[in-house]
Amino acid sequence: MEQRRGAKEMERKRIVVDASIAVKWFIEEDWSREACLIARSYADGLIDLIAPCLMPYEVLNALKYSGEFGELELKEVAEILEDYQITYYGLAGAVALKAVELSMRLGLTIYDASYIALAQNLEAILYTADERLLRKAKGVGEVRHVKDFKP
Repeated sequence: MEQRRGAKEMERKRIVVDASIAVKWFIEEDWSREACLIARSYADGLIDLIAPCLMPYEVLNALKYSGEFGELELKEVAEILEDYQITYYGLAGAVALKAVELSMRLGLTIYDASYIALAQNLEAILYTADERLLRKAKGVGEVRHVKDFKP
């Protein structure tokens, strides 16, 4: 029994990150330093990163429309996101049902609700820099502002 408890305590914390966090890995904005701390903690093996499979689409789209990235830079970002080996989950089963429920109840897009649903389903913490999402998700599971991240 003691051995099992020790192994459980050794498990890395699972963190769901949304596109607002990942964008800050590539563009200097408010809270970029904190977002990069999440990436460094992942690279150091302190945490596991999880996201809905739509996250890379959202990140690349946001970077495209930022006006700061051309085709070659966006291709490089796509490769970097792949190299990070974030664990991506599709919108299916319990996560899909919860995303629909949260979307309707909280007035969120299915996209935003899928991050919360995934975090709830995996008993993980969702970190975001999206103030609107934080307001709407107040009191719904573990949704935290990136400024509150502690490795």
